[in-house]
Amino acid sequence: MNSLIKLELTRALRNRKFLFFSVIYPSALFLLIAGNADSTTKVDGTGLTVPTYTMVSMASFGALTAVLMGNSERIAKERESGWVRQLRLTTLPGRGYVLAKTASAAVVSLPSIVIVFLVAATVKDVHLDAWQWLALTGAIWAGSLIFAALGVAIGYLATGDAVRPITMITYFGLSMLGGLWMPSTTFPDWLQNIAKWLPTHAYAALGQAIELGDAPHAKDLAILAVYFALFAGGAAWLYRKDTLKA
Repeated sequence: MNSLIKLELTRALRNRKFLFFSVIYPSALFLLIAGNADSTTKVDGTGLTVPTYTMVSMASFGALTAVLMGNSERIAKERESGWVRQLRLTTLPGRGYVLAKTASAAVVSLPSIVIVFLVAATVKDVHLDAWQWLALTGAIWAGSLIFAALGVAIGYLATGDAVRPITMITYFGLSMLGGLWMPSTTFPDWLQNIAKWLPTHAYAALGQAIELGDAPHAKDLAILAVYFALFAGGAAWLYRKDTLKA
C-alpha cells in the first residue's frame, strides 16, 4: 500500500492543473476578495474582520478542492479504464486503494491551507496566537477528510463521463451555499436556514471559532460527524457494490 501511496502522490504533484486549482487558486481568491479590505471592518454576524474571515473560508475552500476534485474524477476514470480491476488481482486489500487516494489528496490539501495562511499573514497582516495557527491548520486539515470521503463516494457512483459535472455541481454548490465564497449572513433568511445545515458551513465555522478564541460549537461538530458517517458509509457501500459487480 505504501508504494501505491507514493505513486498517487507523484501523480498528484506532477499534475500542474490540479496543483494550480488546489494550491494557488484559493490564495488568489483570497487576495481578490480581501485585497482592498481594511483590518478593522468586520463581517456582519461573525465578529471577524474581512481578512480573517476570508482566510479561513479560502483555506477551507482549498482543502475542499484538493480532496474532492482530487478523488472523484481519478477513481471514476480508473474504474472505467480497468485499473481498479487490475489492482484487485494483486495482494493490495480493497481498503488500501481508498486509503491511498485519501492520503494523497490529504497531503496535497495541506500546502493549500498553509499558503493561504502565509499570504494572509504577510499581505493582509493577519495576526493570531501560535496555538491558533496550529489549531486552525489541524482543524481544517482533519475536517477535509469528510469531503475526501464524499469524493470517494462520487468516484464510485459516477461513470467517467458523468463524474466531472456531478463533482462540479457538488463542489460549487457546497462552496457557495456553505458560505465559503461569501458570508452566509448576506443570504436571505430562508437560504441562511439551509446553509446552517451544510457540511461546508460547519467546516468553516470550526476555523472561525478558533480565530475568535472559542471552542468549536457542539452543533457544528455534530453536523460534521453525521456527514462524515454518511459519506464514508456511502463510499464503503458503493465500493463493495462495485467489487461484487466486477
